Amino acid sequence: MGGRGLEPVVRGQSRERVDVLLDGIRVEGACPNRMDPPTSRLSAALPPALEVRTSNRTLRWGAIAGGQVVATTAAPDFGDGASTGHLTVGGADNGDGWLVNGSAAVGSDEAWLRLAAGYDEADDYQDGDGETVRSAYQNTEGRLDGAWTSDSGLYVKGMASRQEERDVKYAGAGMDAPKTDTDLYRLELGAPVANGGWNLMAWQADVDHVMDNFSLRDATMKMLTASETRTRGARLTLDQSIGYTKDLAVGVDVESNDWDATMYNGMALDNTASLLWPGVERDRVGLFAEAFHRIRVNLRLGAGLRYDRVEMDATRAGDSFRMNPTSMPMTPASVYQSVYGVTDVDAVDDNISGFLSGDWRFSDRQALELTASHSVRSPGVTERYIVRGTGWVGNPGLDTEKHHKLELALSGQDGNWQWRPALWVDRVDDFVLRDQTPSDQVRYRSVSARLLGVEAALQWNNGRWSTRSKLASVRGENRDDGTALPQIPPVQFVQTLAWQAQGHTLQAEWQVARRQERIDPVSGLDAGPSAGYGVLNLSGNHPLMRNLSLGWALDNLFDKAWAPHVSRANTDPFNPEAVRVNEPGRTLRVALTARW
Repeated sequence: MGGRGLEPVVRGQSRERVDVLLDGIRVEGACPNRMDPPTSRLSAALPPALEVRTSNRTLRWGAIAGGQVVATTAAPDFGDGASTGHLTVGGADNGDGWLVNGSAAVGSDEAWLRLAAGYDEADDYQDGDGETVRSAYQNTEGRLDGAWTSDSGLYVKGMASRQEERDVKYAGAGMDAPKTDTDLYRLELGAPVANGGWNLMAWQADVDHVMDNFSLRDATMKMLTASETRTRGARLTLDQSIGYTKDLAVGVDVESNDWDATMYNGMALDNTASLLWPGVERDRVGLFAEAFHRIRVNLRLGAGLRYDRVEMDATRAGDSFRMNPTSMPMTPASVYQSVYGVTDVDAVDDNISGFLSGDWRFSDRQALELTASHSVRSPGVTERYIVRGTGWVGNPGLDTEKHHKLELALSGQDGNWQWRPALWVDRVDDFVLRDQTPSDQVRYRSVSARLLGVEAALQWNNGRWSTRSKLASVRGENRDDGTALPQIPPVQFVQTLAWQAQGHTLQAEWQVARRQERIDPVSGLDAGPSAGYGVLNLSGNHPLMRNLSLGWALDNLFDKAWAPHVSRANTDPFNPEAVRVNEPGRTLRVALTARW
């Protein structure tokens, strides 16, 4: 959409179909237009390690519909000392961005306390054509975490963080976000027991968001939306091993979410123009059990089962609003009834998901991985309940989405070479599809869908030189009418070449994408067919002295104008000619980091 608000796309699926877990916390955004997806809360002061999961090989964090992005922040490494930390200062020429962040931790591996903070900002960047793209932002964050482990193995971990985003501009939206505040809290307990251990985690996530069309741009008719989301959750798991061949895990988790978003207009912004999220509540209780058994040294089988009880309701569906101060009053309940004929706004889902997996190492160099899964997803708060007048209306009557997945992968290694080709298919019953009518009215319905994909990775490394090739292709189809699904990326290829010696690293990366002509013009999500592109990026890291290093990156070396197919359509009134929100043109980024 702009400079922030990255929306991950995993195998052609995104938004509600991709869960993002931040150190075990499932954070929900507070913007009905997804200006603040969960990835916008990834810390810059303490960058986490990211893992992308595409198939159910565990159910402890929920069933995977499209994918899971799991972000894990490492504990401090004290080595032989009693303190550790870092300080980074950097900047970028395109958009005049700059940042400063740091952390300081004291203690030992058994007991420690860490404070981290950061600030970064940028102005609007320019794309490869020299056009200015609305993308400015300011971001401030602070985090305090710590841990203690007893001699018996009992451990306690805690974390509290605050993030403040200010004056965030979006070319891919009709509004900007002058204010978004996020507060996260997490408490974790655990201890070894028998041949395993137990873990209890509780969390709270509060997000407050304001978007409007006048703070950061000119508007003749002012509009403002104030929204919030509140998340409370807890998860208890027990892991056990039996001998050297069996691993078992069981668990229960509960989660409660509250969403509320109200849009105001009028001369004094005192008219309730719409209840975008009319006090939506979602309560979920989940149970899971899974087991893995190594039948032979080279053969391991796994299976898991999960049940989720999901209850949703719109508590303010009977409250009235006026689309403008002189119009007739209406309620979300009356809108649902007039658009879909639905009179009951509450929903109760009993979701049963499961998986079977197998890993067979049939030679010293190669292994076959097979995963079959059934995943059930309840429609999201926007899909079921959004009400923006009568133009953008969710459907409380939507059924749950059922994903039937099969994935086959062949991984191998021989000398300096590694490879992993994979084939997968995802057949979806009651796939939630968004439609946009010729009069720009947005509606939701269920269809049968199928996604097919092929992926391949090839890597070579001799310790100094390395190269890696990655290919991905996805095809999504609406099986009801044979048309394409929206927001399906084209064939993509990434080639990297890297060199390292004595702590110095240099890397060249070539990103290539084919044109994409298979689009869904009815959804309003695809901004038409997209052109292919090839973009070259360079980067490096160099030790300057024992505790000081220099990192740099030169993105888009040849200053090309390009945009991924899945980027938002540009709704910037000052640059109406742009079809998509283009990525930055040539950008030099440099940062100095001191570590101790």
